[in-house]
Formats: sequence, C-alpha cells, structure tokens
Amino acid sequence: MAHRPEIAEARRWVVKVGSALLTDDGRGLDEAMIKRLTAQLVRLRASGCELVLVSSGAVAAGIVRLGWSSRPHLLHDLQAAAAVGQTVLVQSYESAFKAHGIATAQVLLGHDDVLARDRYLNARGTLKTLLGLGVLPVVNENDTVATDEIRFGDNDTLAALVANLIDADGLLLLTDQQGLYDEDPRRNPDAVLVGQCDVHAPQLDAMAGEGGALGRGGMVTKLRAARLAARSGSETVIASGREDDVVDRVVAGEDVGTWLRTGKRPQNARKQWLASMVQIKGSLQLDAGAVNVLQQSGRSLLAVGVRGVDGDFSRGDMVSCCDAQGQEIARGLVNYSAADTRRIMGLPSSDIEGTLGYLLEEELIHRDNLVLV
Repeated sequence: MAHRPEIAEARRWVVKVGSALLTDDGRGLDEAMIKRLTAQLVRLRASGCELVLVSSGAVAAGIVRLGWSSRPHLLHDLQAAAAVGQTVLVQSYESAFKAHGIATAQVLLGHDDVLARDRYLNARGTLKTLLGLGVLPVVNENDTVATDEIRFGDNDTLAALVANLIDADGLLLLTDQQGLYDEDPRRNPDAVLVGQCDVHAPQLDAMAGEGGALGRGGMVTKLRAARLAARSGSETVIASGREDDVVDRVVAGEDVGTWLRTGKRPQNARKQWLASMVQIKGSLQLDAGAVNVLQQSGRSLLAVGVRGVDGDFSRGDMVSCCDAQGQEIARGLVNYSAADTRRIMGLPSSDIEGTLGYLLEEELIHRDNLVLV
C-alpha cells in the first residue's frame, strides 16, 4: 500500500537528474548510471505516466571531455564546456532510450523561455505536442548562451519551471544525497533524514546546504525549486539516484527520500499562480454565449465569442475578459496580439488561418491559461 497516495496518483512527471549522478564525480559520463535510470524511466512511461526529463551534466561532461581538472570560473569557458558536453549528453540519452524503442527530443531552455509570456506559450505548446506524440523531451538549460543562470542557476529551478509549464503532478529531483536532512550529513553522521514536510515550513530553510564541486545545485536550490513547483500544485520528492529502483519506488508512493508536500490541488494551485504572475495588458468584451461557456462549462475562449478589444497587448500577455456591462469575469494568457484579435474577433476558429495567413492556436485563450475571477 502506498504511504504517499498523492504521489502514487501522479500521472505527469518531471524528473531531474543532477550532474553528480551522471558524471561519476568528475570521471566522465557514467553510462551504466544512465542505462539504469533509463530503464526506470521507461517503466514509468509504460505504467501510463507522461514524462519530461530535465538533465544536468552538460557543463560537467564538457569539462571532462576537454580534460580540465576543475570547473572553470570564466563565463566563456563555462559556455564552451556546455557546448562540448551537450553533444555528449544528448548522444548518451538518445542511444539509451532508442534501445527501448523510445524517441527523444532535445529541448534547450533558458529561464526567460519559461518566464517571458510569449515564449511560455510556445514552450508549453511544444512540450505538450511532444508528449502527445509519445516522444520523451530531454530538457537542459541553454548554458551556451546563458549568463546569470550558468553562474548562479541550476536545473533544479528549470525543472520546477518546466513542472509549472506542463502542469506536472510530480517533480522528482534525483541527486547524490538520500534527501533533505535536518543537518548536513557530510558533517554530522547523526543527521536525520526528513521523510516529509510541508514545502513552506520555515524550518526547512535552516536545513539546506551548499552544492558540490561539479554542479551548482545544493539543497538550497532544491528547496527553492520545490516551492516554485508548488505554485502550480506539483508535489516534489528529493531522492538519491543511486538507490536501486528509486524512480519505481518514488512513483509507487513508497517512503523514499524527502517528500515536500504542497497541500493544494494542482489545477487550483496553477490557476492561482497564473492569476498572479503578470499584469493585465488589455481586455476583451465577450458576448453572452461566451460568458456562459466560461462560467458554466469551463471551456476555452474562442474568437467567435469576442465582440470588442481594448488595449495593445501581445501574444502571451494577460488580458481581462468582460461581459457586455464591463464586468470582469475571467482573465488569461491570450494566444494572439491585439491587432490580430481585432481581425479575427467574431470569426469561427476555422476562419483564423484564412484571415491571418497562419494559425497559432484554435483558441483565443486556452482553458488551461484561463482563470475565473
């Protein structure tokens, strides 16, 4: 019986693998580890779950391939290592998953790609399309062109943003530690593993430690990532990737590693996060039919139900949706600019491509990006 039923019920996962696991503490990519993790991730998918893999290791793999003995400090050296190591990392994953008949897709993201509203919609659409095609997205930060992220950043945070992006139920952060301890276990052998705790509990901040030599993400970044993922309702587990069958055991709801509970339903939490993430840049006046659809059916907003457009917004901006009396009933991230929305308002979705010359989405605002007020 699952001791963590909320975890066992999760059907869409983001799994992040740390560089310390993949690079065998600086001795090159650990191909045996990659194969073991791959086999577990294949079983996760076979159980009916959707999966996005966020992988560290490009910079660390590049450092080894270039023959450097330590992580450099100059930005361009780090970027060069990332460029070299990324090809090594992607080849390893492609070979490992191909053996199981699974196609992979390389997705390089910077934090701006999931924070900027227009890129957010594009990245979300691409990842969801790949999942629908049965392809396994392998996400890494675009370290070759990153600046602050490569110096201070980490793929823990990126994994949390990806969890926000795809509405993941669960986020699994695999590291070389058993989980979060009440003290640093490397300094205190009597440190106690935290089995589970509310992700926002203030005492957790005092328990986090520093990162290792090859990666940048210690428990501080993992705690921050868990709190970020919690904004869209994702449950987070921190566990050791070196434990046997750790992925199988975590997703089955076993007491493995540290579970940082959100205490919120994913959909509701995501709506709250969405409603507060950006400023409103314009408004749409809806007809009575569209108002009824949004309020009663919870469906997406189509252009056919729009009667007026106010403001100069861009694709991905937050807009207010109002009834004929000007009362706001909802807000959401719009798929078309104000200029294009004025051209397609009142038209059925089938006429969008003929009017604009292209079709981004059939919906003006998708229901996943819409929140009632």
